[in-house]
Amino acid sequence: MSYRKLGRTSSQRKAMLRDLTTDLIINERIVTTEARAKEIRSTTEKMITLGKRGDLHARRQAASFVRNEVADVRDDNEEIVRESALQKLFNDIAPRYAERQGGYTRILKTEPRRGDNAPMVVIELV
Repeated sequence: MSYRKLGRTSSQRKAMLRDLTTDLIINERIVTTEARAKEIRSTTEKMITLGKRGDLHARRQAASFVRNEVADVRDDNEEIVRESALQKLFNDIAPRYAERQGGYTRILKTEPRRGDNAPMVVIELV
């Protein structure tokens, strides 16, 4: 099994990947280090593939990984609608990529981080 350890224990690494994947689903664009971006690319693409399947089992599998965070709050006809990250994944993001066969993310390099000179990138949904 090939993956990056990212200088963390397995539980810390899994929590970080869950957080970053959820943030990418909510914001659709985040700035992080290159190693982290390359790792969350695979988890995000797996979540979008589950969203494209759209059945109950796929929704439950995605719910076990994606954090339960509020993605959007809006008013609809005198009603406040709160949309979670999971709902945004299945209702907004997955239908956008219905015709696409993978490659849902893009990594763009930026200048290194000041302080430790770590290579920084912007990872975004295509």
